[in-house]
Amino acid sequence: MDALTFISAAQIASAALQAARELGLKPMAAAVLDSAGHPLAVLRDEQASFLRPQIATGKARGCLGMGFGGRELARRAAAMPAFFDAINSLTGGEVIPVAGGVLIRNASGQLLGAIGLSGDTSDNDERCALLAIAAAGLQADSGDPQAN
Repeated sequence: MDALTFISAAQIASAALQAARELGLKPMAAAVLDSAGHPLAVLRDEQASFLRPQIATGKARGCLGMGFGGRELARRAAAMPAFFDAINSLTGGEVIPVAGGVLIRNASGQLLGAIGLSGDTSDNDERCALLAIAAAGLQADSGDPQAN
């Protein structure tokens, strides 16, 4: 696969929300963005709060904008808070550097896009993203090589 399509993005987002339900997690939203940061699929469990889609999008957008998975972004944000404050100023607050944002790559490592999830703990959000990406036969890059 050379690019995410609306269909593949919707399948990944749907699989992530289904994983959350199967695991008994809190209601979530999932946002799948293409490699340029444009939304392809944004889904919200009907029980998820109204802010969840924006938070999920911010997690995915941060990964794409910086080129790292959410765990690496979180480490860097903790180490360089002034830099990430500046990034959020530049983006109007659209970067959320925490786990739950995951880059999506094909088998050869080409960047296809990113997914962000929001609704439960960041660890559980990431867990659902990883499950959905694997179910699509793609490679996840969470910023933590041991978690991918």
